[in-house]
Amino acid sequence: MTKRYALREDQWERIQHLVPGRAGDVGGTAKDNRLFVEAVLYRYRAGIPWRDLPARFGDFRVVHTRPMRWSKSGVWERVFKHLAADADNEYAGIAATIIRVHQQAAGAKGGTQQRNASGAPEAA
Repeated sequence: MTKRYALREDQWERIQHLVPGRAGDVGGTAKDNRLFVEAVLYRYRAGIPWRDLPARFGDFRVVHTRPMRWSKSGVWERVFKHLAADADNEYAGIAATIIRVHQQAAGAKGGTQQRNASGAPEAA
């Protein structure tokens, strides 16, 4: 069973090599990059302030500083470019059978019939 806002294993595998703090990287090793990415996704998908993050993500005061650091160092841009280069766009498919368009936009002739101010039909 997956958590509602959790990354699937295949999703994490696509980006894990792009984020800093991995073992062997210069600098400190991050405690849990995947949990952090899931915290960011949770926050934006749920539309909540950082202070309302569930406790499983850790102290919100620590968590909320990393997105800005990752933004300034280009981590998010690198992740987005990598994902965009290999996008399947399956989510963007739209079936015309589910979209209703106003008749004028769909190319219908005539549109609505206009009446004059008296309400009587126009003389021919």
